Amino acid sequence: MLHTLYKVYFWLVVMPVFAIITMLTAIIVAAGCLSGGEKFFSYYPGMLWARIACVLSLCPVKIKGRENIRKGQSYVFVSNHQSAYDIFLIYGYLGAPIKWMMKKGLAKIPLVGFACRMAGFTFVDNSSARSAHKSVRQAELNLKHGRSLIIFPEGSRSPDGHLKRFKRGAYQIAVDKQQPIIPITLNGPFKVMPTSSWDVRPHRMEMIIHPPVMPHKKENDDKEALQKLVDATQKTIFSALWDEFK
Repeated sequence: MLHTLYKVYFWLVVMPVFAIITMLTAIIVAAGCLSGGEKFFSYYPGMLWARIACVLSLCPVKIKGRENIRKGQSYVFVSNHQSAYDIFLIYGYLGAPIKWMMKKGLAKIPLVGFACRMAGFTFVDNSSARSAHKSVRQAELNLKHGRSLIIFPEGSRSPDGHLKRFKRGAYQIAVDKQQPIIPITLNGPFKVMPTSSWDVRPHRMEMIIHPPVMPHKKENDDKEALQKLVDATQKTIFSALWDEFK
């Protein structure tokens, strides 16, 4: 009965309101960035948009480890990817100016895609090695003046909430730019909205921000060292997952 009432509320209240605030946020971001306020408008309107989405969805949020983020420092944040609600949880509550690396297809969303481009987000094109390399170089340009990158090294959402194999691209960026990596563990988004499902349910969500890890020196770069870095951060993220996702 409660789930039925929530579904009615979600589709008749949450979705219409969310669609409106998404369009308004996109317009504000695009206009603000075009007028020269990219530093402010590329982050804060989106942060508010994400928080509103969590509140509307009746999903309480708990954050641990925000003291591990030092103001003014750029980071490469790497996180597990359980659900579309990961975006709202990270964007709304991380508390650090971030730039997203996004799938190329998202650029086609009317107005939203344009706003993301104006905000300096990177649309990853994996159609060829050259295109992928260009995407990485564009993303690296954002690692300055305290701005950080947020990347899902699994590449796509987990089908069951468990960790998938991590890809090394995010870590290569950290090595190239010699910026610290901060692993993030997300719990709960899969319970709210599982992959390939629109059956949204209210559920608590949690974000654990782990201590930063410095990558090995670029001149000592090799595949083995890079893989050790990947494995270490994946183990850290795994350690804080709820038991049902281990």
